[in-house]
Amino acid sequence: MQERGVFVAHSTGHRWAIRILPLMAAVFRRRKRAVGSSWRMDETYIKVAGPWKYRYRAADRAGDTVDFVLTAKRDKAAARCFVEQAIRR
Repeated sequence: MQERGVFVAHSTGHRWAIRILPLMAAVFRRRKRAVGSSWRMDETYIKVAGPWKYRYRAADRAGDTVDFVLTAKRDKAAARCFVEQAIRR
């Protein structure tokens, strides 16, 4: 934005992201193609920007990602909540 003469603090960009990203996610979910009735869930331990995180991912039969979530700790309640949300979607 500085190239165009607009000076914006990083906190302003962060606030925009916090406000806009949930709206974009809702629009993308509406436009996403339908997922088959058969899918699986896997759990992986990955490094994200330094710290290690647990990634829970739901994938359909073709291997396309249905949904995913990153958590700091391995938590049975978080995994169960993720599965229930993925089933609803």
